[in-house]
Amino acid sequence: MTCEPSPFLVSEHGRLREVISLLSKKFDYISILGTDDEGVSYRAGKGETVTAEPLLIQRGFVARAQSGGRIVEYSFNEPGDLSASALAERVGRRLEETLASAVGADPYPPISDEPAVDDFRGTVGRDPLRQGPDEALGRLAACRDALLAQADVAAAQARFDFIRVRRVFASPNRDLAQSFGWAQAYLFGVSRRGEACAAARRADAGLKGLEAIDALESKAGELGAELRDLLGAGKIEPGEYDVILNPDVSGTLAHEAFGHGVETDMFVKRRARAAEYIGRRVASPIVNMFDGAAGVAQTGSFLFDDEGVLGAKTQVIRDGILIGGISDALSAMRLGFSPTGNGRRQAYDRKAYARMTNTYFSPGSSSLGEMLAAIEEGWYLEQLDSGMEDPKNWGIELKVRIGREIKKGEFTGRVASPVVCSGYVPEVLSSIDMISGDLELRGSGMCGKGHKEYVKVSAGGPYIKTRMRLG
Repeated sequence: MTCEPSPFLVSEHGRLREVISLLSKKFDYISILGTDDEGVSYRAGKGETVTAEPLLIQRGFVARAQSGGRIVEYSFNEPGDLSASALAERVGRRLEETLASAVGADPYPPISDEPAVDDFRGTVGRDPLRQGPDEALGRLAACRDALLAQADVAAAQARFDFIRVRRVFASPNRDLAQSFGWAQAYLFGVSRRGEACAAARRADAGLKGLEAIDALESKAGELGAELRDLLGAGKIEPGEYDVILNPDVSGTLAHEAFGHGVETDMFVKRRARAAEYIGRRVASPIVNMFDGAAGVAQTGSFLFDDEGVLGAKTQVIRDGILIGGISDALSAMRLGFSPTGNGRRQAYDRKAYARMTNTYFSPGSSSLGEMLAAIEEGWYLEQLDSGMEDPKNWGIELKVRIGREIKKGEFTGRVASPVVCSGYVPEVLSSIDMISGDLELRGSGMCGKGHKEYVKVSAGGPYIKTRMRLG
């Protein structure tokens, strides 16, 4: 099904174009981003099913203006019954007031406004907004009950979220629109045996609708077995080991190691060591890494970002060499770079930052079997819990729910949980000596910037063999 545009934004199109025309006479540059999302959230928990609205829904506008090199913004929600001239007068006055308070600010080069006209409409298999909640809630309840039927499972919950993202962007030379949907589905479980307790989940996400639930319906047995493994899991002996990262964990390595580290607003603030290493080796020669809304189709994909810059596929690492970063428009202008379409806002009334979209390592030529055979003593790591990084000092930490011991190329059956993986980013990436031919991206997560400003992203890649400190 095609994701149709917002009737509200369609009705506002003429007025926005007229406002842009009027304000372009006052400012060196003017643009307006319009947002109008819709969505639904379903949950089947203990003895209940719940329907709600997702947290990320928004409706509103943000105007950006440039005058004398200074750049300011003004956000507002529905413009009501104001005429185009009255709305232009109100927005222009607020922008001029903000410009007056920005006297003395360092000027930016002129904002580029290359011509672009496009209207992207995504598709989903089954649109949850075109039918009632009964089917989805029934299927989620069945997933919950199937997991509860597994041995030692004490609690279970199934959840589904869908958001239809709808945006317009208007400037003197740009007239862009996009409407697309993304969905995510989760199956959570908690197991208990005596005093031991464990938790685990399965998830699916993508540019899809109710079909995201499909992936959960066969996972109860697999998740139940994992929960039982976790009840018997031990602790790992701290040390440095050869490891195999599954695509979920390798994607988070990419996200944390050189995702945040190459967001170029961090270059401007001198908070990222990567700025000193452009053109230098930072990884094994077999490592290639990308980010971009246009590179793959996952939850971080879009036609244009929240500054009206078209999405791209940006190579960050080529054959082990750091070749560039990902940028919002303003940091790109400060640095003399071309913007990469990574200017993203949590909402229309929040600032645009340089943010990741879909971040991943490129596939290699090895197989998972060959990787296992190459390990004399090490661990296979899966089911990521969390990750964090220090872009200034290049430290990284990944917390993984399951480690499976490998000896002489075979799994021993021993399971450790949790496993904390840490290292110095160039050492970890330079230790990569095998990369599988797979490419899997997971889009069920969110990314924050400084523990706030959340946006939807995906991360992934192939299986990767490297060396890390575990504990």
